[in-house]
Amino acid sequence: MPFGNIGIGGLVLILIIALIIFGPSKLPELGRAFGRTLSEFKGATRGLVNGTDGDRDSEQERDRKEGEPQLQQQQASTAADK
Repeated sequence: MPFGNIGIGGLVLILIIALIIFGPSKLPELGRAFGRTLSEFKGATRGLVNGTDGDRDSEQERDRKEGEPQLQQQQASTAADK
């Protein structure tokens, strides 16, 4: 029995069991955590498929932004020396 074919009835049964186990106050928090996890997983797999690493790209972007003011200062001091 493959898990890809759960269907509506199976999802309702899973939700009812989760409601009984965790209670109504915890379900929104669990759903939010599951959504964040799924979003991070999708981003990581998308990065692997595209051949890029999201963390490395963000580090390079941060380094570039930090280096821009220094570059501008160097250019200004070079222009002042001339």
